[in-house]
Amino acid sequence: MALTNGTKLGPYEIVSPLGAGGMGEVYRARDTRLGRDVAVKVLPASLASDRDLLRRFEQEARAVGTLDHPNILAIHDLGTHEETPYLVTELLEGQTLRDRMSGSTLPLRKAVDIAVQTANGVAAAHAKGTVHRDLKPENLFITADGRVKILDFGLAKLAEPPADAGETLARTQPGSVLGTVGYMSPEQVRGREADSRSDTGRRPFTGDSAVETMSAILKEDPPEISTIQKGVPPAVERVIRRCLEKSGEERFQSARDLAFALEAVSDSSSLAAFPVSPEAARVARRRNRLIPVAEAVLLLLAGAAAFWLVQGRSQRRAGPISYREVSFQPQMVFSAAFARDGRAIVYSAAREGNRPELYVIRPESPAPQPLGLRDTNLLSVSSKGDLAVLVHARYLFHRIFSGTLATMPLVGGAPREILEDVRQADWAADGASLAVIRGIGGRDRLEFPAGKLLYETSGWLSDLRISPGGDRIAFFEHPIRFDDRGSVAMVDLAGKKTTLSSGYSAERGIAWAPDGREVFFTAKDTAQPHIYGVSLAGERRVALEGAGWLTIHDIARNGEWLLTRDEIRADLLVLAPGERRERNVSWMDFSARPLLSADGRTLVFTEENGAIGLNYMSCVQKPPGSAVVQLGEGFAYDLSADGKWAAVIVPSTPQLFKLYPIGPGEPRTLERGNIESYATVQWFADQKRALVCGNEPGHATRCYVQEIAGGPPRKVTPEGTSDGLPSPDGRFVLIQNSAGEHMLYPLEGGEPRPVKSVAATDRLIRWSPDGHSLFVYGATEVPTRVERVDLASGRRELFRILSPRSWPAFWVSWEFRCPTTENPTPMPIAASCPRSSWWRARDECGGRLKGVQEARSDRPDTLALPSECPVNRPEALPDTRCV
Repeated sequence: MALTNGTKLGPYEIVSPLGAGGMGEVYRARDTRLGRDVAVKVLPASLASDRDLLRRFEQEARAVGTLDHPNILAIHDLGTHEETPYLVTELLEGQTLRDRMSGSTLPLRKAVDIAVQTANGVAAAHAKGTVHRDLKPENLFITADGRVKILDFGLAKLAEPPADAGETLARTQPGSVLGTVGYMSPEQVRGREADSRSDTGRRPFTGDSAVETMSAILKEDPPEISTIQKGVPPAVERVIRRCLEKSGEERFQSARDLAFALEAVSDSSSLAAFPVSPEAARVARRRNRLIPVAEAVLLLLAGAAAFWLVQGRSQRRAGPISYREVSFQPQMVFSAAFARDGRAIVYSAAREGNRPELYVIRPESPAPQPLGLRDTNLLSVSSKGDLAVLVHARYLFHRIFSGTLATMPLVGGAPREILEDVRQADWAADGASLAVIRGIGGRDRLEFPAGKLLYETSGWLSDLRISPGGDRIAFFEHPIRFDDRGSVAMVDLAGKKTTLSSGYSAERGIAWAPDGREVFFTAKDTAQPHIYGVSLAGERRVALEGAGWLTIHDIARNGEWLLTRDEIRADLLVLAPGERRERNVSWMDFSARPLLSADGRTLVFTEENGAIGLNYMSCVQKPPGSAVVQLGEGFAYDLSADGKWAAVIVPSTPQLFKLYPIGPGEPRTLERGNIESYATVQWFADQKRALVCGNEPGHATRCYVQEIAGGPPRKVTPEGTSDGLPSPDGRFVLIQNSAGEHMLYPLEGGEPRPVKSVAATDRLIRWSPDGHSLFVYGATEVPTRVERVDLASGRRELFRILSPRSWPAFWVSWEFRCPTTENPTPMPIAASCPRSSWWRARDECGGRLKGVQEARSDRPDTLALPSECPVNRPEALPDTRCV
């Protein structure tokens, strides 16, 4: 229906016609409400008369209207005029890609830039589950300032075929075809449902009819690019070839992957003076061959698993997933990998305590065989069969150890020590060099090879894995030291870091897909942990939903996954004076960081279960074991001497230091100054100050004194110091430096002095009331010894023994107050009881783990583990006294 100038469509006044086509007529119009010029597309009568098509069009328009991306035409409004639907979009000034390519010479570098913009726009649409299906030069618009705009999203899916149906075939049901024939993917020609990989936008095949063209798409190889244009850079040709693969599995698996590849191509200096002329285009068309390289690079957009994740998951069903249990004893498994042959498994574990030992499981012998090396943690297995291990391994947190990096052959031999104070390492593909993570001066460093810095942070890094191609390293980055929240990142060999996906807790285990296109990892972004896959362009999917906690450790070259089934929880246990058995007063399954008031009647703790949010929850029970009251999000680090205020760190962005009232009152947020990230907070006894440990941007952790009345924090220790604990008289601060040594820093001036009676492996609980002793516990041994250390003499006196009942456990934190006759004080303990068993997972249809639904009910009986974490006590308890 033609509109004349001045016609009103609601608030839009027609100014002049802009064009017409199979999808309707387009007009320039004036938005009288906002005083801006817009484009109004009036849709054809065939669409208006079909209620089903009209309904679907409106749904698509609304969906596309949510796509806020600079490379997608913005939809402003949707309406009807005299029962004819119209669409209001932004008004563009420029020309279509088809018009641009028929004009002057187009430099290849410019072509690649346009292709990158197009790929980014397509990727944004795929991420929201929208597939264009008719991507071609006529639907790509280049604005006057060089911006690419993708046109007709949503309309292409609803297009009806013209009467002759010579070039465009349209319907959206599986089993029929939709799109412009010359640009169809093989799956569209076959009538299969299109997914994001079908947004190819290419015209490499032509024929005298639509049938001949479709036959060529299915059967013929595309022409050699050199027959169209000589001297095409090899990097460009590789991208085009991959776009033209017959199988969707062999094309780029996401538009973001394609954009990533094109951006890498654009960095090549060989593109600078490589023009693509209109004459080459005309020659190519006369030969019925691939049109010029510029058009190929611009338009060969093979899409991705992003749409499969949103809508097309059923298109990628795999066969049943099979599991095979390969270990049968309860143990804490820290690290594991396939041996070079992909059949043997090497791992480090502790059947009790946190002292790792190396084991190997061989196909001919199902029972694990110890390699005879205690305090040795596995890091990686090389392509040559050598092991990278930590010897003299000292337990830190979670599954992390510190020790001396060493290498050794799997077939036998002693470790050869290489580098001290390393936490994790991984072999490069050549089996000759190692990437390492270690801390220096209070900052975490990722080095490859060892000694060459690639990335550094004031938080902490873990789980590094080098890609199969050796050009990238994936790792977890955690903003708060030894908190397992964080992101998945990668760094290239030039030190360029890219965050692939973020917003997780409980991160553990990273493995590369054998083809290097995807990184798999275990983490939580909800209450339940999953194994996720993320492409190099940041497209994430749930790769495996396990019945419980499945941690990925390695992926073999044949596609088998190495998993552990873990039971990880932290229970809060209370032992009251006169009782011989603890009471479990946990709220959920990870109640930790217990804090007791002086009278023992108030218990503050942190619930770290993901169900309450990524920022955790500070809670209180008055008295211990009573109903839980939620104070607010964050870690509760300390309780004031009068029991009225909890000092809490909220791991938000930015992080906050807050005080929560235990009773009536309002929370307070203290000044951050220049602190970027907090590590710990402790009250001084006078309750007028707090000792804060954290770091400023670009600096290592140090300790600060903060006045509760107000003002920014004040530096009191040098960089590389942490875990500060104020003395009872407020004159000293006990810290641990980056070398693991404990030092006393005077706050009133003077030199610090070492505290040699406290070992690097000791975990500090608190000072004795007179300030002469410290209560510590060991994080390595189970049963765990809690000891009182006299600072003057160095004498250590056993205070308490803690022991789990029947399977591995390690202690997360411990807290007590000295009981008196007037104030009989309970004694809460937080413990984590992990249990791990090995699983090999395999997709029986081709060796890649794709389907996930079948895993839920495959062997549910073998996945069940006890949910209790009982802790008992020896019959003879040491005398409990405080000085």
